[in-house]
Amino acid sequence: MRLVLDTNVVASAVLWGGMPRLLLQAARDKRVEIFTSTPMLAELTDILGRRKFAEKIAASQLTVDQLVDGYAQLAVLVRPVTTPRIAPDPDDDVVVGTALAAQAGFIVTGDKPLLSVAEHQGIEVIRVARAIEVIEAAGKA
Repeated sequence: MRLVLDTNVVASAVLWGGMPRLLLQAARDKRVEIFTSTPMLAELTDILGRRKFAEKIAASQLTVDQLVDGYAQLAVLVRPVTTPRIAPDPDDDVVVGTALAAQAGFIVTGDKPLLSVAEHQGIEVIRVARAIEVIEAAGKA
């Protein structure tokens, strides 16, 4: 199963854990493949570097770069395909382009405008909880 995790999901996974972290664990366990791109990693670096997350980053005893590098090692890097405006937010076009380049089955996000896309060229846009359900169902098949 091929997934692209939106940066909000990755940031949540590395800072708070919970259900988003289960997606990273599924990748470590080779139950899914996670794909990303250089622009998405740059956005993750920007998000994690925000002042409001400084305390969480410090508590992790890792730097922003170490957290991003750890995620990058878990994911497969692809070059996003240029796409016409698909999502309401133009910043989400790179997520869609990354998913297209990865031939992903799913984009996993908590972003409401991106979720409103629902599906594009066979790629479903789903929430974290749904992604966990799909992974668990595939493991039982």
